[in-house]
Amino acid sequence: MNASASILILLVEDNEGDIELTQIAFARAGVNARFTIAHNGAEAVEYILKQGKFKESPVPDLILLDINMPRMGGLECLRIIKQDESAKIIPVIMLTSSNAQNDILGLYQAHANSYVLKPHGIKANIDMAKQIEQFWINLARLPSLIETE
Repeated sequence: MNASASILILLVEDNEGDIELTQIAFARAGVNARFTIAHNGAEAVEYILKQGKFKESPVPDLILLDINMPRMGGLECLRIIKQDESAKIIPVIMLTSSNAQNDILGLYQAHANSYVLKPHGIKANIDMAKQIEQFWINLARLPSLIETE
């Protein structure tokens, strides 16, 4: 990826504290990323499928998706994303506090690209942001950036 290029991350999270912490951690880690926020799975689906007020929204390069949210949880949201032909190629990182084996297996069966436990504290969040950057931005080739390279 071009070092000056910025990626767009759709952060799907209902907790305002976690939203702020994630954005601060990515900024302090020096990750060149912009965030769009969806506060629940239903809003994320509308964004991804370009429905309603999201008709002109840009396609995210990466999705960070929480599991437990109001209106529509992460598993249902993931299933809808992965059934849509244009959306299913967007990598989805499940970023959650659940360490339940059933959650982990169920989300991978629904085609999550990775499952990451939410870290505690700013230093651990910065480390997570750096690791996401190292793998998903520096090592892996994001589908959204293949045509622009």
